[in-house]
Amino acid sequence: MLLQTLREEVLDANLELSRRGLALFTFGNASGIDRARGLIAIKPSGVPYASMRAEDLPILDLDGKTVDGAMRPSSDLDTHLAMYRFSAEIGGVVHTHSRHATVWAQARRPIPCLGTTHADYFRGEVPVTQELSDEEVRTEEASTGAAIIRALAGRDPLEMPAMLVAGHGPFTWGRDAGEAAHHAVLLEEVAALAWATLSVNSAAVPIPRALLDRHFLRKHGAGAFYGQRGAKS
Repeated sequence: MLLQTLREEVLDANLELSRRGLALFTFGNASGIDRARGLIAIKPSGVPYASMRAEDLPILDLDGKTVDGAMRPSSDLDTHLAMYRFSAEIGGVVHTHSRHATVWAQARRPIPCLGTTHADYFRGEVPVTQELSDEEVRTEEASTGAAIIRALAGRDPLEMPAMLVAGHGPFTWGRDAGEAAHHAVLLEEVAALAWATLSVNSAAVPIPRALLDRHFLRKHGAGAFYGQRGAKS
């Protein structure tokens, strides 16, 4: 099987979305890339998680041409491809319709950094894209990728590994498919925390920048000191 290890890693990332309750029925998708070969593995379109096998995941090149596999790729393929072309640091991409993150996306509201839980993983408010124009909707998936990239302007994609797509839902990414799925789980948690916080206190404000940076950098900065060497946070 071509790229068996990558397929298995991407399968596990997809199954993680289902295990964590972030993807109902056939919602959502995860992909990963082999940068050396310029090939990606992605969830097949419309296939239930419970029956999905590694060999079901199609392999495509960065032009979206199928190289191996009989199943059609996720309908969000063009968004994934746009992210891989955007940054060589991105090794995995995930899309879900998880409840709380999707609420923020539908509300067209960025998720403010109200506490250190958020700051541990996302360096600032999680942005939301602009609405797609009627013209852009005709090529919705590719246009969604372009909208995410525009909204990331000036940001390091590994410091802000998440985006809310207006009226749609969240995308996350990471150095590999597993990390992208990890970020999807964390995004849903901080989205729920922010919603609950503002329900309790509608006047709640973001934490100071110094506190935000300290918590993010202690885990992800050059001098990171949280946890054990080589362990994922």
